Amino acid sequence: MNNLLKKTTKTIIISAVLLGLGTQAHAKKVIKWRLATTWGPTLTPFIDAPRNMAKMVEEMSNGRLVIKVDASNKHKSPFGVLDMVKAGQYEMGHSASYYWKGKDINTLPFTAMPFGMTTPEQYSWFYHGGGLELMQKAYKIHKVYSFPGGNAGGQMGGWFRKEINSLADLKGLKMRIPGFSGEIMADLGLAVTNIASGELYTSLEKGTIDALEWVGPGMDINMGFHKVAPYYYTGWHEPAAELQFLVNQKKYNKLPKDLQQILKNAMKLSAYDMYIQNYHMNVEAWSGMKKDYPGIQIKSFPKDVLDAMKASNKKLLTEKTENAPLLKEVLDSQDAYKLKARKWTKISDYLYLKDN
Repeated sequence: MNNLLKKTTKTIIISAVLLGLGTQAHAKKVIKWRLATTWGPTLTPFIDAPRNMAKMVEEMSNGRLVIKVDASNKHKSPFGVLDMVKAGQYEMGHSASYYWKGKDINTLPFTAMPFGMTTPEQYSWFYHGGGLELMQKAYKIHKVYSFPGGNAGGQMGGWFRKEINSLADLKGLKMRIPGFSGEIMADLGLAVTNIASGELYTSLEKGTIDALEWVGPGMDINMGFHKVAPYYYTGWHEPAAELQFLVNQKKYNKLPKDLQQILKNAMKLSAYDMYIQNYHMNVEAWSGMKKDYPGIQIKSFPKDVLDAMKASNKKLLTEKTENAPLLKEVLDSQDAYKLKARKWTKISDYLYLKDN
């Protein structure tokens, strides 16, 4: 009886040890993902958003989920991020939604629309006005989840080699400008192209393009555009420009629930951090611009140009939505929210700034 008890006890102890080792092994299981970005390795703060997200995920998950961020110089396909995530080549991506408008017009509005919402209005729409749900609906066909990935705030209207005094001055210019605003500029007689960030300065310097839109002073000054195109125009086309995280649905759905929540929280926090960082960069760059770069001339587009832009915007949107019910649903949602939110924006921000 004693021998049987000893054998049973030994078996229980061995089983407990093995079970403990199994539990520890499960707890230490590391899931490794990769994320492809549209941005180069030094393009602050755009590249910072996915890097900060990955760092937070690893720390909050105690090392259970590790995400390696590949900049565009690594994968060599800055505008192929959606396809790579969709195919499962990368589990995640970081880019801008309007880059895919040629592939799927329904993705267009989730980055920015001309004469659209400000950043606070846009974030409110995403998280409380149905925007996030509409974004998932649009990306469902691609088997990808999409989440806000960091806002550039109100963007400048671009750098021009020559001053724009009238609508006629725009005719025939070659300009880098993406999204729907690029279509508006094309409608006004410009030759529009989209160029990866690493090639922008060279294209402007060599005269391949006559003008370009990038972001704002915080990012633009470091690119050196002012050296060859001194006329810097105020914005109209991207009053808020939200980047995006893309996540392969199949890979995301396989994650444990706690890791899914950690990933979502990290994406949300890193996105807002990028907005704050970029705002600060703009503040710093703008405050010293006139002293450090006296050759830069700040301009606003003439009234006839802005009127033509608005008219083109209205005409093209009518054409785009005629046979695109989901696009119309998204734009209607944005317009309705902007109409409601703008009343408060004017009272809380515009009237305060106007008198101070």
